[in-house]
Amino acid sequence: MKILIQSLFFLSISILKLNAQQFFIPYGRITYEKRVNIQRSTADWNIPDAAREKMKKYRISEWELYFDMGRSLYKTNKKAHENDNSMLFPLPGESGNELYSSYPDQRRIIKKGIMGEDYLLSDTIPKVAWKLSQELRIIAGYECRKAIGRISDTIYVVAFYTDEILLKGGPEGFSGLPGMILGLAIPRFNTTWFATKVEGFSNYADQIVAPLRGKKTDSDKDLQKLLEIYSRYQGIRNEKPEETRKRLFGFLL
Repeated sequence: MKILIQSLFFLSISILKLNAQQFFIPYGRITYEKRVNIQRSTADWNIPDAAREKMKKYRISEWELYFDMGRSLYKTNKKAHENDNSMLFPLPGESGNELYSSYPDQRRIIKKGIMGEDYLLSDTIPKVAWKLSQELRIIAGYECRKAIGRISDTIYVVAFYTDEILLKGGPEGFSGLPGMILGLAIPRFNTTWFATKVEGFSNYADQIVAPLRGKKTDSDKDLQKLLEIYSRYQGIRNEKPEETRKRLFGFLL
């Protein structure tokens, strides 16, 4: 009888340990809904009132983040529906853009479409100075804690992260919190990202591959040429090359 009780005790401990291990998600896929407030983003544009009244308020797109313990690939879901306004008002977030991140060596590769050509940009993962908060919010069924960060000195970012997912990553390349970012808002850009579905313990290792198709910009000559093209694409004039580079290698795809 004593042996039976001991066996049951150790079995219950093993089950508790197994459940505890399964509580933390090491790999999977997260689906995000990205919303851009078109009306606010185009407030300074010279758009006739009649046309503005017909505009939908939001441009909505769906993005997916494939991840494991040390890598992630963030890209749009091309099959998902986008508002018709996305073609009329091209805002950050081209449909073919991708972001591959390798966290052990703090490197990332961005695939970005510019004037009909795909370019591959290699860079270090940018850091955000976060300030943690006690505020909680449930996103996609996970309890998330609020944090506030700042990029480009004056742009504030609000994030909600969960420590139930082990990779310390998030959408658009944001990272550095004690878990995965499931909610993100940048008021200056009138844009939000919120997870709608988390597929934990689903192995997508074959999807987490750095983009290979695109023009490389490894040399200074190639990068300088790309900065000139990007300046024309964005209508930027009289800006220092380092400022243009910050725009090109920024957080938003």
